[in-house]
Formats: sequence, structure tokens, C-alpha cells
Amino acid sequence: MFFCSAIARYHSMKMEEINKIIKELWINTYQGNDIDRIEIRSDRETKLTGLRSYNYRVVMIKGDVELDMRGRCSAGQKVLTSILIRLALAETFCINCGILALDEPTTNLDRNNIESLARSLTDIIKTRRRQRNFQLIIITHDEDFLSMLRKGDHADYYWRVSKDHE
Repeated sequence: MFFCSAIARYHSMKMEEINKIIKELWINTYQGNDIDRIEIRSDRETKLTGLRSYNYRVVMIKGDVELDMRGRCSAGQKVLTSILIRLALAETFCINCGILALDEPTTNLDRNNIESLARSLTDIIKTRRRQRNFQLIIITHDEDFLSMLRKGDHADYYWRVSKDHE
């Protein structure tokens, strides 16, 4: 029984940590005014076998109103939510992880959210710069986004890959 309560406390602690990071990233990145913040909620259920499991859902919060995001948000909000949750999970569970890779992170984002995502990623680069093995890999076709990242002057290398037309 002690083991189960220890796991439940650890789960609660990590969910609080993840949601704190998501909230900070959302406030610093999202440029709309229709959602104040997002959170991951976990509903615990006990199965007939006595085993517990968690069902996770993402909620959007505006003032005192909380709604599930599923079916209620734009494609851009979904993309941004996905990226920010991944960043929060990486920050929580992979603090010494050397590589963070994002593939087409600006898909479906409007210009304002692309700019703020570039600023947030620049902040992450600045924070992790002291970590010797840190590498941020971004795969993108969005040259404007790349230019925004270059303005931060925190990246060591940029590579342009193109198809050889022979």
C-alpha cells in the first residue's frame, strides 16, 4: 500500500511540475486572447482488477471557465499545445537530455504565434546553453521562422539542405 501511495504522490508532484512549465510556456508564447492557459488533467480510475490507471486530457482555461480542448480549438492551437507539452515533458523528465528535435513546429501557426515560438525557443537555448551536450534540432521550411531564431544569435550552426538537381 505504501508503494502505491508513493507512486500517486510522485505522479501528482510531476503533474504539478509539468503544468507549471506548460502554463509559463503558454503565457510566454500564445498570442491569442481566448485562452489564458492550458493544463493536462489526469483522471484516475480503478479497474475491476484493482489496478489504477490514468486518463489524460488537455484543458483550456479562460478566467474561471475550463473546457476540454478536444474538438474546441484551431489547428494552430493544437500544434502549439503539442509543442509546449513536449517541451514541458522534456524539461520535467529529461533535464540532462542532450537533444531536443522539432519537426515543422510552425505548421498551422499564425505569424504572431510563430514569432513568439521563436522567442520561447531562443529562451530555451539561452537556458540550456550551459548544458554541454544540448542540441536543438529544428526541421523547417519556414525561412522567416529561421530568420527569427537567428536574431537571437544563440545558435551555433544552421544548415540548408536541398535536393541536388542533376
